[in-house]
Amino acid sequence: MTADAPYSDLSPETVLDALEAAGHRCDGRVLALNSYENRVYQIGIEDAPPVVAKFYRPGRWADAAIHEEHAFSHELAAQEIPVVAPLSREAQAGASGSLFVHRGFRYAIFPRRGGRWPELGTATDREWVGRFLGRIHGVGRAGRFVHRRQLSVADLGRNARDFVLGGDWMPDYLATKYEDLTDSLLEEVEAQADGWGGARLGRILGDCHRGNILWTELGPHFVDLDDCLTGPAIQDIWMLLAGSQQEMRTELTDLLKGYEQFLPFDRGELALIEPLRALRMIHYSAWLARRWDDPAFPRAFPWFAEPRYWEEHYRALEDQLAAVMGPRLEL
Repeated sequence: MTADAPYSDLSPETVLDALEAAGHRCDGRVLALNSYENRVYQIGIEDAPPVVAKFYRPGRWADAAIHEEHAFSHELAAQEIPVVAPLSREAQAGASGSLFVHRGFRYAIFPRRGGRWPELGTATDREWVGRFLGRIHGVGRAGRFVHRRQLSVADLGRNARDFVLGGDWMPDYLATKYEDLTDSLLEEVEAQADGWGGARLGRILGDCHRGNILWTELGPHFVDLDDCLTGPAIQDIWMLLAGSQQEMRTELTDLLKGYEQFLPFDRGELALIEPLRALRMIHYSAWLARRWDDPAFPRAFPWFAEPRYWEEHYRALEDQLAAVMGPRLEL
């Protein structure tokens, strides 16, 4: 395995061998699922439902950090919160733990849970998700991470921006303008999000967008805690909001109506929504740049290398600077 092709040796045969080594009798079916940071597969099992295996990107997490992800998942599942937790060896091969290693690849195995991405188009659905987020954060505050990251303005902001500027990603005519604009934007973000505004920090999902929620007739369940970290509650809420200010206000009201049935929410955290959005926009471009040597990324995101992407990104950041400096979302 090399840094520029971390999954070059992860063939379908290796995937099947890994599952067999963990005690599963595979029937030969391997379906690649939509994932880029890691590699995720649905695998058919003889005389049993399929399972899902996640092969962790080499070098991204220490083993201790992955163990904390798994432990948090199991804590939540023990409280009957609908989170898809990894299977442990107790039920599979007579040993302990849920992190496996095969031919240098670290991986975890999950029960397959179907569903669709939620539209969150009704107040009932939004309250439902809000209730589960309140319960998740309640469990999150009952313990702490030692080996996983804390949400960081520096990592998401300056460090990400500097990585982009350090590469030959954008047209020359835009680079200086991009640097000046992001300087202004990050100065405003750093002022507003310093110390996360005094918000109480706890263990959170970290990347709670709609793609990490699946919905069935039984309601929502949360998948993929790969980005769980320590941070303010609003980080798990703002990415579920979409549309105009009025639409987001309505959505937020419904989410918090469910959330506060289990945990109080500090309204002061609302001031972090637009700074967090700005940081995510900057970090997303840096994420693509950092992963560009992985052959999967140029295939999936070919537009990243085109001037048009950077022109549109620049205009979006201009709009975001206005949003950060404008009035915050109020209920």
